[in-house]
Amino acid sequence: MAVKNRKQQLLSGIATNDGHGENSPYFHGWDAYERNRFHPTQNPNGVIQMGLAENQLCFDLMEKWIKENPKAICTPEGVNEFKGIALFDDYHGLMGFREAVAKFMGKVRGNRVTFDPERIVMSGGATGANETIMFCLADPGDAFLVPSPYDPGFDRDLGWRTRAQIVPVNCSSSNDFRLTRAAVQEAYEKALESNINVKGLLLTNPSNPLGTTLERETLKALVTFVNEKNIHLVCDEIYSATTFTPSRFVSVAEVMQEVEHCNPDLIHIIYSLSKDLGLPGFRVGIVYSYNDAVVSCARKMSSFGLVSSQSQHFLAALLSDEEFIDNFLSESSKRLENRYRFLTEGLEKVGVSYVESDAGLFFWMDLRPLLMKQTFDAELELWRVIVDDVKLNISPGYSFHVSEPGWFRVCFANMDNETVEVALNRIQEFVQTRNGTTEASP
Repeated sequence: MAVKNRKQQLLSGIATNDGHGENSPYFHGWDAYERNRFHPTQNPNGVIQMGLAENQLCFDLMEKWIKENPKAICTPEGVNEFKGIALFDDYHGLMGFREAVAKFMGKVRGNRVTFDPERIVMSGGATGANETIMFCLADPGDAFLVPSPYDPGFDRDLGWRTRAQIVPVNCSSSNDFRLTRAAVQEAYEKALESNINVKGLLLTNPSNPLGTTLERETLKALVTFVNEKNIHLVCDEIYSATTFTPSRFVSVAEVMQEVEHCNPDLIHIIYSLSKDLGLPGFRVGIVYSYNDAVVSCARKMSSFGLVSSQSQHFLAALLSDEEFIDNFLSESSKRLENRYRFLTEGLEKVGVSYVESDAGLFFWMDLRPLLMKQTFDAELELWRVIVDDVKLNISPGYSFHVSEPGWFRVCFANMDNETVEVALNRIQEFVQTRNGTTEASP
């Protein structure tokens, strides 16, 4: 122990503190999966990963496009463009890439709004984009209001290196965790009473982990709120194209135009291609701000997390193929909803409830009836049984800073049909055994 402490003293406080969040049960479940991965033939009793929000349902469409467009990647067909791409390192990014991303963002939002390529700032995934916007808007000790439950990664992304704080806005199961202006107002006032300097409000729309979209009137009320308080509004919209049909997603880019006397300098959007297109390995994060000073500062900071020029080149070609993109978005929406319906209808047969979703790669499952006590300790005990015995890595609500125990996030888009059937059978059998029943309801 003494040797370990001496080694840590050689490192910085930022490097060695607990702000990364890797000690959360959220990441412990991943460890269990890594040690014992499910495989249908080689390890059929392994852990199935349902804690990873990846969109793998349309890879067949992506692979088909690549075969038909070999010049978009480093192949003999694209060798003539290789040198220019390999030497390009301007942190503004390829103009064709920024134009394509701006157009895609508009398309995802029903072409009801347009985006300026000059305001597209690159970053290393949504993680880098969220950290960049925090560096631009908050000093150490400053706080952002964040509705809970929220993505466990926010503890790392928003506060680990920036030293900013998160003040949770507690939402309740009584209204399916819907965010209200009253809840935001209450959290804001409590923060001020605690002498916390609130710099803004960060929303995830569609929500992770709820899989729900904010209603237009709610979003308008929140835009009005930040303008009244003269604080920032950051909208994380990385799941905006994962909506079911018909899409009910409304972007803050639309709503800000409807709010009288809205100060655009307070409005910022975080975007990514990781969830909507299923390309997390490309590490494409976007900061889009209506504030010129933020765009300038974020662009300077993007030097620490640029998107590779090869990725930009590939994505510029992909996103510019409107026929492909239209078909991809339509098919992705159908496949996501079908997968969601398959799982939730199967859970209904054994009496498991959930928050009704209209977007996302997951849903919010209610296992409160299975808790021995209505406490977070009991929730974690139940979660360990599900991971260790049922061999399903679902994520406990405790990791998402929810105010009520017994809720779990279930990811469904990162596996094939056969695996999801095995996963459903496992959870059905577990619930039946726990409840003392033997068969699912018709």
